[in-house]
Formats: sequence, structure tokens, C-alpha cells
Amino acid sequence: MSNNYTELEMIEYQVVLKAINLRYGHDFTTYATNSLMRRLLYHVQKKQLNSLSELVPLLVHDEHIFSDVLNSVSVPVTEMFRDPKVFRTLRESIIPLLKTYPSVKIWHAGCATGEEVYSMAIMLEEENIYDNCKIFATDFNSQSLTKAQSGIFPLSKMQQYTENYYESGGKSSFSDYYSVKDNAIKMEQRLSRNITFAKHNLMEDNVFGQFNLVLCRNVLIYFGRQLQNRVINLFNDSMTPLGYLCLGTHESIEQTDCVSEYMSLFDNEKIYRKST
Repeated sequence: MSNNYTELEMIEYQVVLKAINLRYGHDFTTYATNSLMRRLLYHVQKKQLNSLSELVPLLVHDEHIFSDVLNSVSVPVTEMFRDPKVFRTLRESIIPLLKTYPSVKIWHAGCATGEEVYSMAIMLEEENIYDNCKIFATDFNSQSLTKAQSGIFPLSKMQQYTENYYESGGKSSFSDYYSVKDNAIKMEQRLSRNITFAKHNLMEDNVFGQFNLVLCRNVLIYFGRQLQNRVINLFNDSMTPLGYLCLGTHESIEQTDCVSEYMSLFDNEKIYRKST
């Protein structure tokens, strides 16, 4: 736990987590304390409350307030072809190997609003492997999943997304993959043909398939050590022998139980391969 908060604040913090668990069944005790505390204090300020403990009755009696808190806890920070070098490495070094498989199953865990899922679909299509692939995109935030399924994103982001696309090795014109309406863009329908969006909670839910490639980027940084270990074990149980794991560039499996079962293929891009 952090030393940035008083003993009383930490007591109130535990009370809030207990109330959430009892009322809604969500266990945030293994979530990174500083990250979660910041989000809870934001709601204290937003509701003009005096303390964390005053948040408890509001959370318990108003599901809309809890939904608001839940959505802020899982704030999606993502973009198309985020960290272009990672996508270029996947394109040039991993996809050629996946092409040798009779079929490919990919899990995007913690997919947020779906930008990186559509990025993967574009890349697979350009590499002529998409029709042989199934992508399962999951998140525990229902609102994020709804947005991901819509494939609608702000037009204002397209300049950055286009730059990312070309830096990642894009082979076409990025504008071929979306249409523009008003101040938004909609991804072409063909890109979602092999994507299944579903709700899945990494903190609580179990294995639901066997995958050749698992991507969970910039999610583990919000989890405490115990939860990180649980999630990596979940991915390990969900992966085929010689499967690939791709994490965020500031994440690692080094402090988890499964570290001996993986070989780091690209240290900077945090791409690992599972042993047999």
C-alpha cells in the first residue's frame, strides 16, 4: 500500500472496497492501490463529499453511481496501432509464423473501446491471413464493449491513427478502412466479420478457450502484484503450446509464477513465446 495516504484514508478505502464487494460482487482488493484511490477520490470531489466514507451510502443505494465509478476504474487509454513498433514486430515476425497454422485464435483481453482490435484486423487482412483467424475481444466494462462493437471513433483522432498505421508497416491507405460521417468515423463492416466482443472480467472469470496469440496491453499496470500473477496464470492456461503473449511496453511477466515457461522474443515490445 502507498504511504501517500493517511491511516484514516486507508481505513475508509478498505470500507469502500468492502461495500462494493458486498453490494455488487466486484473485488478490487488486488487492484493497484494508488490508481484506484485516485479514481475514488475523484468521485469524492465530483460529488462534493468530505471523505471517502461518505461515498459508501451513495455506492450502495445508487447503481448508476457505482456504474460511473466502475467506468472510471476501467478508463480506456488506447488508440489505433498504439506503439507502432509493437504492431510492426507482430506483422513482420509473428504473423508469418501464424500463417503456417491451420487456423488461428487470438484473444484481446482488456480490449477497452476496441481500437487495437480493429488495428489487428486490418493488419491480418493486409497479410492475407484474416479469413483464417478468429479474434475474441473482451473487457469487463460494458460501455466500452458497446463502443467497440459500434466501430465508431472520433474523427479528430484520425491524423494520429494514420501516422501510427504507416509507422506499423501499413500497406494501403488507412482511409480505405473507414467512412466519415459528421465528426466521427466508422470502421468498415468487413473488419468485424471475425471479431467476437464479449464481457470477461480478468479479476474474477476463468479460461474460456485456447489461443495462439494473447494480447493484453496496458492493463496489468493498474493491477497489484497478486492480481498480475493471477492474470498471467489465466493467460498461460488459455494458451496453446508455443503460443504468443503480447503485453504493454511497461509490463512484464518477470515477477509472476509463469516466467520460466516463456521465452522473451522481443524485450522492448514485450512479446513472449510459451514453451512446449
